[in-house]
Amino acid sequence: MKTTKRLWDDSCFDRYSFGILVAIELLMSFTFLGYIHISPISITVAYLPILIAGCIFGPMQSVIMGFIFGISSMYKASASYMLPSDAAFSPFSSGSPLNSLLLSIGTRILFGLLVGIAFLLVKKRKHYRLWIGVISIISPKVHSLLVYTTMGILFPELGYNYSSAFQLSLNNIVFMIVCVIAVEFLWVVYQSDTIQNIKSCINQSIHNPYASKKMNLFFVIFGFFMVCMAICAAIYFFQRESYMLEWHNIMVSNKISVDLLILQIQFLISLLALNFISIILLIFIYKYMSYKEYKGEIDELTDIMGRRMFLYHCEKAQKRNDMNLKKTGWFLFVDVDYFKTINDTFGHSVGDKVLREIAKNLQNIFGEDGKVGRIGGDEFAVIVEESISEQELTQRLDHFLKEISTILSNKKVSCSIGAYQFVFPQEIKHLLTETDEVLYKAKERGRACYVMKAHEKQNMEKD
Repeated sequence: MKTTKRLWDDSCFDRYSFGILVAIELLMSFTFLGYIHISPISITVAYLPILIAGCIFGPMQSVIMGFIFGISSMYKASASYMLPSDAAFSPFSSGSPLNSLLLSIGTRILFGLLVGIAFLLVKKRKHYRLWIGVISIISPKVHSLLVYTTMGILFPELGYNYSSAFQLSLNNIVFMIVCVIAVEFLWVVYQSDTIQNIKSCINQSIHNPYASKKMNLFFVIFGFFMVCMAICAAIYFFQRESYMLEWHNIMVSNKISVDLLILQIQFLISLLALNFISIILLIFIYKYMSYKEYKGEIDELTDIMGRRMFLYHCEKAQKRNDMNLKKTGWFLFVDVDYFKTINDTFGHSVGDKVLREIAKNLQNIFGEDGKVGRIGGDEFAVIVEESISEQELTQRLDHFLKEISTILSNKKVSCSIGAYQFVFPQEIKHLLTETDEVLYKAKERGRACYVMKAHEKQNMEKD
């Protein structure tokens, strides 16, 4: 069994997925999707998302889903044409507001809590898939037991009690089968390698430098537009409905008008839920595709930025700091000395090890203050975006040369390093040219050293 964290802060994919499940719950509650009638069978499946939330996410999410289902059922029960047994769920129609709230919302929250805890406990057992099926089968009866028992206590005049929950009909059997199939299927799908790969990509997309903040603004504007269009559509149909009734000389009472308004609001909520699902799916696609593009630019051997991504990051760093004219940074070229000899003497696997270790050390030493990239076969570059002194940089470079010297036990590994200090913002072409000249000076001195060119100062050389 695969184990995954369910804390909200751990996975934006889980949060997005739960948002879709909430929207599906609203769609099912306010459309025929949650109340399937195929004569002679009529089954209520609107609370199926509570089971799915409890199985996939956890107790907290299933409680939230139970609350949403309770609110939805309470809202629908407020229409005047509801039967007395249904009107008991509405605090506006039952005559006992507190009792109705306990019945419509309290029982669903309790159901969500019990289901969530049950799934949480069985997933720790050996045959957890079997136990998931067992919970899925008995959950409909647990829900019925909670609802009917509460109705018997709070609304005894309706004639329901706990024994009403134990009646077994064709509808009950069909829904039990539906619960098992739906929960088991979605659990397997959610835990599949494909979904876990997508989940990993979307969760890691927050570290994607290619991600555009403009796209976030686009999704906000697009979402606002969709909400406005849904509201306009609901208002239009409500107005045309009233006009049509007047045209046919049908007088509508205030009570009927309220019922029509309730239906229109249900229609609006369904539209909004559908739009929300569409927006979340668009965000999924964008984050996944942009992250795959980002991963394609990561150097496979060293797991640091490739040339194209590194230079792209440098361009963005210049734009971020273009208002701070006094801030300085460092640009470094790091070239492995006699790397071809290492490859020819010890083999490419050893050469790959040298590159990985050099990248690792550069990342450890400069990663908190900047970015590291591999821009060629044995060439690395570093941009230090924080202002550090020449003395601090000297200490870091000395430490780096010392660390890499012992990568191989039978040969000293060294690098030639050119470090150029610049003032933000700076043209990338200028940085490359200046740093390359400083690197050339380090190579002229016999390699295994660094040369630093401070801003408006003379070169400083160090073996």
